[in-house]
Amino acid sequence: MEILYHTIVGIAILAASPFILIRMALSEGFREDMLARHRGGKSLPPLPGCLWIHASSAGEVRAAKILIDALNKTGNHPSIVLSTFTQTGYDLARRESIEHVFRLPFDFPLWLNPVFEKLNPSQLILIEAEFWPSLLRLAKRRNVPVILVNGRMSIRSANRYQKILPFFRWITDPISEFSMRTQADANQVLALGVPAPKVRVTGNIKFDAQTGNFLPTLKNPGQTHPWVVFGSTRPGDEGPIMESVLRLKEDFPDLNIAIAPRHVERCQEIERLIQEYGVEFKRHSQFPSLPDTTAGEIILIDTMGELNHYYARAAVAFVGGGFNPRFGGQNILEPAALGLPVIFGKHMQNFAEEARLLKESGGGVQIDDPNELYPALHRLLTQPEERIRRGESAAKTIKENQGAVQRNLALVEQTQT
Repeated sequence: MEILYHTIVGIAILAASPFILIRMALSEGFREDMLARHRGGKSLPPLPGCLWIHASSAGEVRAAKILIDALNKTGNHPSIVLSTFTQTGYDLARRESIEHVFRLPFDFPLWLNPVFEKLNPSQLILIEAEFWPSLLRLAKRRNVPVILVNGRMSIRSANRYQKILPFFRWITDPISEFSMRTQADANQVLALGVPAPKVRVTGNIKFDAQTGNFLPTLKNPGQTHPWVVFGSTRPGDEGPIMESVLRLKEDFPDLNIAIAPRHVERCQEIERLIQEYGVEFKRHSQFPSLPDTTAGEIILIDTMGELNHYYARAAVAFVGGGFNPRFGGQNILEPAALGLPVIFGKHMQNFAEEARLLKESGGGVQIDDPNELYPALHRLLTQPEERIRRGESAAKTIKENQGAVQRNLALVEQTQT
């Protein structure tokens, strides 16, 4: 299987090389991305015996950061290295002051072997759902223990893997521990043939994210200029959002609005949409710091790392990605942890357990149709007692589900060579 996989991948790389080179010549962004992957961990110093953590994008990096902070507090891990798949994940890791971070090279021994030689890791930790065949096989060949932390397995992913079951089992064989977020996630990997002794449920370490580091909240019933924050929006979200904003502005002229796309490169697209609605707005980057607005502002958040600061001053939050099953929702825990009632869409398969918990506690409001967005927002803005109650329930849900990071920390300690 390994020879077959590497042969197929090698042929694919050779076949795609002319197109990759042409695109690199034409696109500066693509060229920089390819070069960053090619460099891999070359900029890192030799770190023999380090603990290597791999995350994909920003969401996984946030989970990794929680684990890294816990590991650093133990003092047992002098060198921790983080690799990311996406540029956004890498940028977030740098902003979070993670000391050793690099972009994961292409999943092929030619580029991965030098990384293993330089790092000589004592352990490889995967965050959530990062199954890279060459990475895992090389770790097994070098007797590097591999564990999956905060593991998740959506129904859609499980159905895809069912079609290539022998391949999935070959890929995941090097993983010695599957530390899953929920029993539902655990059931999915068990159904795919992962041996039961390897699987355990430890909870979601994102519930352990630190709170209280942001601006004071303004959620009292009598606040003069309330904020509504539309966070992590995906394509198809902004149209219903703008329809709701126009109607809300008629009801609450002093209402402040913040819109934060999941990917900041979509800001120009969203800017054009806002202009089509004839609404004045400002970009967050126009301000030297968090804007000291007074009333009626609309802010497009066009820089990374600012969304939680807006959540912290909000009365209500909507989190995008749930109107389209293709996206499967975005992180609803961040506003909930700050005591906000959270509105989200129907399709939350990537955050199914979080959505269920918040909905059951009353801290989350799930809507089946984009047309329900305005009524849900209007109700919470006009009924402050309900808004406060739901926000308190959201924060309580977060607190009650914390502790996963300590359980995973113990697992890391047990499995390290």
